[in-house]
Amino acid sequence: MSQTRIKRDDQVMVISGKDKGKRGSVIRVLVAENRVVVEGVNMVTRHVKAQPGIAQTGMVQGEASISLSNVMLIDSETGNVGRSGQNILEDGTKVRVVKSSKRS
Repeated sequence: MSQTRIKRDDQVMVISGKDKGKRGSVIRVLVAENRVVVEGVNMVTRHVKAQPGIAQTGMVQGEASISLSNVMLIDSETGNVGRSGQNILEDGTKVRVVKSSKRS
């Protein structure tokens, strides 16, 4: 099973496809398929048949998954987009950081 650097509730930006430039929060990570579901991105219409116990029926809007390679992490402090990495602090703990191409 592969490993991903993007986790649930991360802020990401779509870098390619029909929703290029949109930002959103990760709802779900599908590790085995290398895909993520991002809030408000890649909206599709599903036709749901009426059945007992289902609240919404008819034409239902929802998010579909997109490839993990089409999203990049957003740094929560600066708002810059970049790749993720790890830094090891002095006490030995690992911290996730965003490696941005914009240097300050």
